[in-house]
Amino acid sequence: MEFSKDESIIEAMLFAAGREVNVKELMNILELGADDIDKIILKMKADYEARNSGIEIIKVNDSYQLCTKKEYYEYIYPLFDNRAKPNISNAALETLSIIAYNPKITRSQIEAIRGVNADGTVYKLLEYDLIEEAGKLDAPGKPTTYKVTNKFMKMFGISSLDELPDLPRYKLDENEQIVIDEIIEAPMPEREESNENEEEN
Repeated sequence: MEFSKDESIIEAMLFAAGREVNVKELMNILELGADDIDKIILKMKADYEARNSGIEIIKVNDSYQLCTKKEYYEYIYPLFDNRAKPNISNAALETLSIIAYNPKITRSQIEAIRGVNADGTVYKLLEYDLIEEAGKLDAPGKPTTYKVTNKFMKMFGISSLDELPDLPRYKLDENEQIVIDEIIEAPMPEREESNENEEEN
């Protein structure tokens, strides 16, 4: 399958950039509209897929990037096995989830949700380029807010935050504590009922 000139130019640009290239950059250089760019890249993606190529074009927000397919990771990583690999702890994953579902959240708000200090975790996530500063909150002290990066979305295989799974339904009980509806509606295990009867006897 032969590429058109525009397809070849876009392929060369994405390859040379080695990063996400915003649609506006492609529009300015090629002097084409956004719809035209999207159609060309959609055809390119289909062509790559048809010939079972080892590379693909992914979309991240309003940008495109040329990258290797994730199923070939095991063949590629030995070439770069001397790179520092992120070691993401459970605490970091929790914090990352909170930030992903709450863009422009402050560190104190993260700590209020998790109940523990978040300084070290936020620092690590910034170091790994999984989160970034999103500006200052219009509040006393002008605290810094955070949001996830494009690297986060690429790592988790999503094009935008709209693709995040829905959170479980919840409500507050009489003590103002969060209670998950699905847990409330689930029947109590038989063994717990038996234990209660034994204690009464």
